[in-house]
Amino acid sequence: MSTQTKDPFVMDLKKIREDARKHMSDGPVTQSYGADRDTVLKLLNDSLATEIVCVLRYKRHHFMAKGINSEAVAAEFLEHANEEQGHADSIAERIVQLGGEPDFAPDSLVARSHSEYQEGENLTDMIKENLIAERIAIDTYREIIRYIGEKDVTTRRLFEEILAVEEEHADDMADLLEGRE
Repeated sequence: MSTQTKDPFVMDLKKIREDARKHMSDGPVTQSYGADRDTVLKLLNDSLATEIVCVLRYKRHHFMAKGINSEAVAAEFLEHANEEQGHADSIAERIVQLGGEPDFAPDSLVARSHSEYQEGENLTDMIKENLIAERIAIDTYREIIRYIGEKDVTTRRLFEEILAVEEEHADDMADLLEGRE
C-alpha cells in the first residue's frame, strides 16, 4: 500500500466559466495560458523566418542540382522545400491563434532566421549546406521546446512535430552525403 498522498483533481468550473466570458477577443489564449506571449510570438516569428529561408534554399537547390544522380537529389530537395513550407504555414497559423501577426517581411527574413541562406557551389555543397541548416534548426527548436515546456503545450507540440521532420531531413541529407566525400 502506498503511503503517498494523492493530489486530488479539483476543478473550479464556475470560475473557468466566468473567466471564459472575459477577454473573449483573446480567442484560445485564456487566463490559464502560462507563457510570455510576446516571447513566444518572437520565437514563432523567428522560426517562421527560418522555415521560409529553408524553403528558398531548398527550392534553389532543386532547380540548380546538376550531375550524376542529380534528379533523385533534386526531387529530395523539392520534397523538403514543400515540407518546410508546411512548417511555415503551421507556424504562421499558430502566431495568429495567439493574437500575433506573422512577419513575412522579405527584407528581414535572413536576419531573423536561425539558419543561413547558403547557395553551394555544386551538388555536394548544396547537400552539406542543407544538412548544416537542418542541424541548426534541430538545436534551436530543441531549445525552444525546452523553454516553452508546459507553459504553452500547443506551441510546444507544434515545435516537437516540426523537430521530428527536421531530424528526418538531416538524416536524409547525411545519407545523400555518404559516399560523396
